[in-house]
Amino acid sequence: MELFDLLRPEAVRVMSKVSSKKRLIAALGDLAQSALGLDAGDTVAALQERESLGPTGVGNGVALPHARLPGVERVMGSFILLETPVMFDAVDQLPVDIVFALFAPQNAGFEHLSALAKVSRLLRDMDLRNKLRANPNSKTLYALLTEAQTMKAA
Repeated sequence: MELFDLLRPEAVRVMSKVSSKKRLIAALGDLAQSALGLDAGDTVAALQERESLGPTGVGNGVALPHARLPGVERVMGSFILLETPVMFDAVDQLPVDIVFALFAPQNAGFEHLSALAKVSRLLRDMDLRNKLRANPNSKTLYALLTEAQTMKAA
């Protein structure tokens, strides 16, 4: 599974007016609806339920919210770069500005975990995180994410 299989260009956004974790999750629901055809309410509820099990802020300003949803046929993702970081209960207690969300079928096992591990490994790269933060343009962000994953595989 390649990152360009998970992430569509229209599912990548730069956002400036997100002031809290709750609003970020709502923005992820809206983006999932507009770019991926998922129901915003179901998406928000599933993300909130997953967050109640433990926060998905992994540190270094990165959050990887993820959820399993009814009606999803394959693992899909969305990406948001926040112009102003928000607190996300991250493991390092720092605010997040890089958010890669994954949505999987309810019965997804290995595929969901594999996608989560792939995205996590990719966003551990400090150089990539710096490039993402320095290029607040959706098309550029998509290119950076998909090219970085291709280059790491080579």
